[in-house]
Amino acid sequence: MGSKAKVAARLPLRRGLSESEAAVYLSLSPSFFRRLVEQDLMPRPRLAGGRRIWDIEELDLAFKTLPREGGEEAIFGFQSEDTWADYS
Repeated sequence: MGSKAKVAARLPLRRGLSESEAAVYLSLSPSFFRRLVEQDLMPRPRLAGGRRIWDIEELDLAFKTLPREGGEEAIFGFQSEDTWADYS
């Protein structure tokens, strides 16, 4: 069996990430990621025998709840109002 690093390199994406991996996954510095966790804007880690592990699905959900620049009104260039009302 190969080393942990060699095995991990062959895996697609892992479910659990270390703090530094979670920060990189979200394109953040570890210190800024830590601050977001402290502010409850990012999830707290799960514990596995003393190891702190972040769930990638929880990171995705937390990321989607972060505010958008310019507010929630403009999402992908569209207004968030009911556009189907135009066809009634």
